[in-house]
Amino acid sequence: MKKHKILEVFFEFLIFGVIMGVAEDLLAIVLSTDAPITWSVIWIVIGVTIPFAALGELIVDRKGPFKKLSKWLVRK
Repeated sequence: MKKHKILEVFFEFLIFGVIMGVAEDLLAIVLSTDAPITWSVIWIVIGVTIPFAALGELIVDRKGPFKKLSKWLVRK
């Protein structure tokens, strides 16, 4: 697979992961607190979601520095 195609697939899944993560986190906030959903809450949620979505995508792809980690996690 060409490097361009690999990056394209990575970013497609990363964007989907961020969207789903933000939706999930906002739903959790709405259901568990009385806090209003403001732009500052949304930015905090996005900031927390992006690293986890990227890490999850790297582990699922089993490429790069997380290749050994993902094999170890899948084996367990």
